[in-house]
Amino acid sequence: MKGKLLLMVAAGLAMGAPSAAEPPHRVVATSAPIATSIGIPAGARIVYVSGTVPDVADGAAAEGSPARFGDTYVQTKSIINKLDSALKEQGMGLGDVVMMRVFLVAPAGQARMDFAGMMRAYRESFGTAAQPNKPARSTMQVAGLVDPGWLVEIEVTAAK
Repeated sequence: MKGKLLLMVAAGLAMGAPSAAEPPHRVVATSAPIATSIGIPAGARIVYVSGTVPDVADGAAAEGSPARFGDTYVQTKSIINKLDSALKEQGMGLGDVVMMRVFLVAPAGQARMDFAGMMRAYRESFGTAAQPNKPARSTMQVAGLVDPGWLVEIEVTAAK
């Protein structure tokens, strides 16, 4: 039995099984804020973080009001902090994010989402000197989220 196990392990190595330490392969244009594509090596641990919404920024503001959760920048910053905490509970961090889906609602009185506000907060955490990795990402405008004060919801997939 021991010989068969060694033979199976040797066969796996001969087939080119990647080492567990092989990082995801990121294709990113130098000036791009996101990755074009990311390949996940076999054996990587993948973590999915559910859609995450902002914390209350102003507890004195009325429920459902835009001021309660802040503008798009404030909400995105809050969510990225929460995502970082969720990933740390899994032994990962923002640098391990390989895919991000961002759902934005247009602020009251505006026809379009505040993409610039989201990007300002995003650029503070991704593609920096402290954390140079950039995920692949989709960003879309949606009609609304569960709480009328929410302008942002983000879900991520991380791999290590």
